[in-house]
Amino acid sequence: MSFLGRLFSGAPSVSASEARELVDAGAVMVDVRTTSEWNAGHSALALHMALDQLSQKQRRIPKDKKVVVVCRSGNRSRGAAKHLIESGYDAVNLAGGMHAWQRSGESLVDRSGKPGRVA
Repeated sequence: MSFLGRLFSGAPSVSASEARELVDAGAVMVDVRTTSEWNAGHSALALHMALDQLSQKQRRIPKDKKVVVVCRSGNRSRGAAKHLIESGYDAVNLAGGMHAWQRSGESLVDRSGKPGRVA
């Protein structure tokens, strides 16, 4: 399957509250948004691994942990989660992305640690 085919195919999804439960239980949250989006606001619980760098950097993600993948709205992260699954990871997509994360009451911080926003 082509990269674009993988990008837009399905992957298991979880809600923001389910994502928080998974992270609290030891899952790794991976934010695949661009650096400018990350700098504007991200979860302090997440690792930043921009989508265009995921293939090169994914070895930094432990394979023995569940992975919650997030982007702004859930579209890019769905493809990223599918890619990680195909690479042997136990990954899920955070449905609704950082917008859903913030709506569920979770905080965001900017690159300096101050309150952030979804960009």
